[in-house]
Amino acid sequence: MELYHGSNVLVEKPKRIVQTRTLDFGNGFYTTSNKEQAIAFSEKVMLRTETNTRVVSVYEFDEERAKREFKILRFQTADSDWLDFVRQNRLKKYSGEGYDLVIGAVANDDVYATLL
Repeated sequence: MELYHGSNVLVEKPKRIVQTRTLDFGNGFYTTSNKEQAIAFSEKVMLRTETNTRVVSVYEFDEERAKREFKILRFQTADSDWLDFVRQNRLKKYSGEGYDLVIGAVANDDVYATLL
């Protein structure tokens, strides 16, 4: 499966970095299986950083291998459990179990108001 990361720089070797922003699934390296979503996000990053550069990095992801090697939390749908997880992360109050990989939808910016 191909995964995409939208940014203003090429990221050849992804690594987890601590963010200053509050994110849906906490600190980490975010990717998407939706190429158009990665392109749109690279546009947002370009505008936010005023760099005039959009880059979409592409990765080959072996989900079966990941299942064997990592502790994974998967949200099949954006249900109440997903919303609670996103809310806690955005408020920097998540204190539950730690995961190597979280798979699921991310919220758009309109959801934030409903999380408070």
